[in-house]
Amino acid sequence: MEKRVTFKSSWLPWVLLAPQVAVITAFFFWPAAQTLIQSFQQQDAFGTSVQWAGLENFRDLFNDATYLESFKTTAVFSLLVAFFGISLSLFLAYFADRVVRGALFYRTLLIWPYAVAPAVAGVVWLFLFSPNIGVIAYWLRSAGFAWDPLLNGNDAMALIVMAAVWKQLSYNFLFFVAGLQSIPRSLIEAAAIDGASAWQRFWTIQFPLLSPTTFFLLVINVVYAFFETFGIVDAATHGGPGKDTTILVYKVYFDGFKALDLGGSAAQSSILMAIVIVLTVIQFRFVEKKVNY
Repeated sequence: MEKRVTFKSSWLPWVLLAPQVAVITAFFFWPAAQTLIQSFQQQDAFGTSVQWAGLENFRDLFNDATYLESFKTTAVFSLLVAFFGISLSLFLAYFADRVVRGALFYRTLLIWPYAVAPAVAGVVWLFLFSPNIGVIAYWLRSAGFAWDPLLNGNDAMALIVMAAVWKQLSYNFLFFVAGLQSIPRSLIEAAAIDGASAWQRFWTIQFPLLSPTTFFLLVINVVYAFFETFGIVDAATHGGPGKDTTILVYKVYFDGFKALDLGGSAAQSSILMAIVIVLTVIQFRFVEKKVNY
């Protein structure tokens, strides 16, 4: 029988929901509405002159080659971050779950990066891979690899992907470890008795049972790559060299706060929000069908 919570008073649930509704309204719905309105306006940097522009801001965006190129850059970046972030965290969670002695120590080390701010993560990886003072960059040059994220766009993209994956690794790791620990050990032991190898046990038992966790992390990592990696890009590459690492969220900032195109920046923000909503709907509509709950 399903248990339901009932309230004696009809207004009590609304009172309990009011603080959360107020926070969401103040910090999400109101700014989103303001952004949508500004996307149809043209205004100066100080807001003293405001003119209604209609769809002009959107037309200018889709006639801008650099903005269209940022779509490709964002797609490549988000796919790489989601793929490597989920794959590496699953790999680490699998082996951390098999550790018997010192398991808490290993898991604690693996969740530390989550406490690091995105901008700090970008600076740390920039120092490690700096062509002038970076330790790892020195090793790469010693091995004959010409590494220079300041001049090579592919190197710069690799740098921000590594920083973004490292920053999100702990979050993914926690969910995968929890998912692996929730799988009954009797299933694993029965498969081992039947002669299944460690790889067969993982691929046929553990990974299918982790599909809800994997699907959830797929959605979270795509949203993370689109929105929460601004600090990494700004600290590590500033969108360069050229525009090779200018993802959509960074271009919103650059055009709004540096180029002072407030209307165009608001239009970009509206498009970015619509893209993430559409991607999330597609994931829940089609990808979720492959999930076994």
